[in-house]
Amino acid sequence: MARQDTVTVEARPGPFGLDVSHAAVIVVDMQNDFGSPGGMFARAGIDIAPIRAAVGPTIRVVDAAREAGIPIVYLKMGFLPDLSDLGPDHATNRQRHQFMGVGEPVVAPDGTPSRVLVRDTWNTDIVDELTPAPKDHVIYKHRFSGFFQTDLEGLLRSQAVRDIIFTGCTTSICVESTLRDAMFRDFRCLLLEDCTGEPIGAAADRTNHEASLLSIETLFGWVATSTALLHGLGAASPADLRHTAAV
Repeated sequence: MARQDTVTVEARPGPFGLDVSHAAVIVVDMQNDFGSPGGMFARAGIDIAPIRAAVGPTIRVVDAAREAGIPIVYLKMGFLPDLSDLGPDHATNRQRHQFMGVGEPVVAPDGTPSRVLVRDTWNTDIVDELTPAPKDHVIYKHRFSGFFQTDLEGLLRSQAVRDIIFTGCTTSICVESTLRDAMFRDFRCLLLEDCTGEPIGAAADRTNHEASLLSIETLFGWVATSTALLHGLGAASPADLRHTAAV
């Protein structure tokens, strides 16, 4: 089969030509504090079902991307143990996270001590089903956008990435914040709607998740499903895709 650099993914507002040799998958904040029983959201009574629903489709996307040689980048929301990167007392970032109990000591489901949204604890670990592979990249962030004071852009540039496939939570906050910043840096962004989840506004007539999808497909990038992406990647054999990614 001839080498195939670009595959077509059916998307909105139109087909997305994914350049496999210059692509990456970003998994935003699929961590225990947001997506697992016993995490920050669940403890606060926030329905984590929309986030849990995104786990299965994301597993399939990540597996297919690895097979195609597409790098995977995990973002994790987590603060230093002394909370020095939370911002000053007047900062909205500090105030809103304090409201959610950032830094508070808790007991993880396995009985070990942990802390809400603090780095290198159970709370900020990626959910078990999406545990990163040894060659995947993991980057901590301390604001909603994964580009703010992190090495994310440098990593993507070093991998010659131009197209970013977005998954994760929550759609209208950390996913959209990171996607907007990616678009501002001239990356092309493809969000997979069934690989993202959003509890905010879930009971509204039009959810925050749906509002974000509309904004993204109108101005910031493209929106597709995991099935459409997998179908597109299936247009080329795994051998061809691995060869393309290695070039």
